[in-house]
Amino acid sequence: MRFNTLLKQSEPICFPPVEGVRRYRNLMIPMRDLIKLAADVYLPDTGKPDAAFPVVVEYIPYRKDQVDLSARPFYTYLACRGYLVIRVDIRGTGASAGKNLDEYLLQEQEDGYDCVEWIAVQPWCDGHVNMMGISYGGFSALQVAAHQPPHLTSIIPVDFTDDRYHDDCHYQGGLMRQYYDIAYYGGAMVASNAMPSLMEAAGEDWADTWRQHLDENEPYLLQWYRHQTAGPYWEHGSVRYIADRIRCPVMMIGGWRDGYMNVPLRLFQALSVPKKVWIGPWNHAMPDGAVPGPRVDYLREVVRWLDYWCRGKATGIMEEPPVVVFMQRSQLPEVDRLETRGEWRAETTWPVPGSVTRSLFIDASGCLVEEAGTDGHDLLTYVPTVGISGGLFSGGIQFGLPGDQRPDEAFSAVYTSGPLAEDLHIMGRPKAVLHVSSSAPVMGYAVSLSDVAPDGTSHLVAKGVLNGTRRDSYTDPEPMVPGTVYELGIDIDSTGWIFEAGHRIRLSVANADWPNFWPTPEEGVSRIFFGSARPSQLDLPVVPDAGSAEPPVFAPSTMVRQPHLASVHPPRWEVCTDVLSGRKTVHLQVASVHRLTDTTVFEKQASGEFQVHPRYPALASGRGKHLLELKSDGGSIRAESEVWVQGGKTHFQVIINLIVRVNGGTVFFRKWVESIPRHLL
Repeated sequence: MRFNTLLKQSEPICFPPVEGVRRYRNLMIPMRDLIKLAADVYLPDTGKPDAAFPVVVEYIPYRKDQVDLSARPFYTYLACRGYLVIRVDIRGTGASAGKNLDEYLLQEQEDGYDCVEWIAVQPWCDGHVNMMGISYGGFSALQVAAHQPPHLTSIIPVDFTDDRYHDDCHYQGGLMRQYYDIAYYGGAMVASNAMPSLMEAAGEDWADTWRQHLDENEPYLLQWYRHQTAGPYWEHGSVRYIADRIRCPVMMIGGWRDGYMNVPLRLFQALSVPKKVWIGPWNHAMPDGAVPGPRVDYLREVVRWLDYWCRGKATGIMEEPPVVVFMQRSQLPEVDRLETRGEWRAETTWPVPGSVTRSLFIDASGCLVEEAGTDGHDLLTYVPTVGISGGLFSGGIQFGLPGDQRPDEAFSAVYTSGPLAEDLHIMGRPKAVLHVSSSAPVMGYAVSLSDVAPDGTSHLVAKGVLNGTRRDSYTDPEPMVPGTVYELGIDIDSTGWIFEAGHRIRLSVANADWPNFWPTPEEGVSRIFFGSARPSQLDLPVVPDAGSAEPPVFAPSTMVRQPHLASVHPPRWEVCTDVLSGRKTVHLQVASVHRLTDTTVFEKQASGEFQVHPRYPALASGRGKHLLELKSDGGSIRAESEVWVQGGKTHFQVIINLIVRVNGGTVFFRKWVESIPRHLL
């Protein structure tokens, strides 16, 4: 096999074994500066040594050596159907050489270009190279596509963003996310980037590569905290602003309960290439295993897409409607639910033909009405613990769906329509326009759109947030002057929803969405103005009851999902209240273990603790711990990271510890300590 001449060491089998697929480790791909990136190859085992295949590349920093094939079935699924799949470790991560200082650097994007073009001219590639991936893999596919590699045939981004400041896991609406980067992604990458590649699959560069990663890699999280306003740092890697540079066909997959639900329809509208968009009710996961369902065999659709663009097969996929979404309906909002009520809908284009904006106005009776009425205002006291019923931002964590909203609504300004006489279908981004004043110079506003069932249950449809200091500019924020009335336009997250006859529409307004976002630092009271002089309103993107096309029929997933509570070690999601002080603490914890080879297992643990006191919101804090461990017959290697962020009125105090242990003994320790000013946050 010709791959053997390219690999330092090879493992020409899959683990677990998959009939028809051979896995080769550590294909070394040279970059333009001669640094080499490491990749694993999943090869169709055709028995023909001179065969050439279309290639699908996943380009991410999440360590190819620790891949759990049960969670990444597309590697072997596609290989069984005649596609060569390559998983590449980004520079400075996993088994790849170099250093890694931040995500989505220009160097990283150029490396992706070089990977595509190098692969395309290899004898085992037929000249067609595609990129596919979820989350980071979707981001990188779009970013590389904007560089226009000549041999990039198509991309398939899943659960991705096109705007790193406005729609990513760090900021939204000018507010900084809290729990996610500390307890999940940001802290996890400190530990992950300190782990070595598998010794049993590595060659002579193993020690030098690991040593460079330990000595030179930096925590991404510090950069995110330093850049609290929009600007060039975030625009880099945000293809929203350069969508016209993408020249290859694009198939986008997203989910309404994913953290990036705003992006697919927006980017679909901006692209001028052959394109499709498909949005289900899912969280941040592939559609065959995501919750809530229905789960579908998305890989069947991926193969139809690839067969059309790489092999010229008449699969019919490009004759089907380009826009397909799942329209959700209200149900009992159990946080561990597996399914969603609703149905698929298809459109010939986006925006939806025949769509209109329907406005409902806040009035003095606490209702949403058809016309603005008598002028007045309501008082809203800032309660920094509001948000615990709204669910957890889904950028990777697999639990955390929103529950009944009434516990949060008790501390919010709430406005509810009368019962609907007939079903109302919405699709796209609702918007709240609020006229407000604040007694504090920095105040956040979180609006929740909910579906209220006849029994009073309040099901969150979508939420929007805005830091009032970013009302006019995300790059140059200004304090809110006490007593001054401002008009705030708050975009609510994109959704597809059917409000059923007899149900009511509810808009609730609070000053916090915790622990998803850091509380603003000062106590305060807002006034929400309404009436004909200052009409505060909810704008709904109403669409016709039926789509403009017939939706395709999707094959159901064969994957069986159980509620998280059914697992032996369910994740922890706990909210505790100190009754005397009112201080609330959120505890989060998740763990996993899977076998990499006959002799090696990989364990991962993540936990977080977040506190806020209702009278001292500036002192909100967060701690996250991450443990990653490779265990083999010969011993263990373990990386431990701890992130502690303590809020204050003027600064965030950030402490990051990293410890690496071999067989229980410490071999590496590093600490980062930084005081970062709060920029009207």
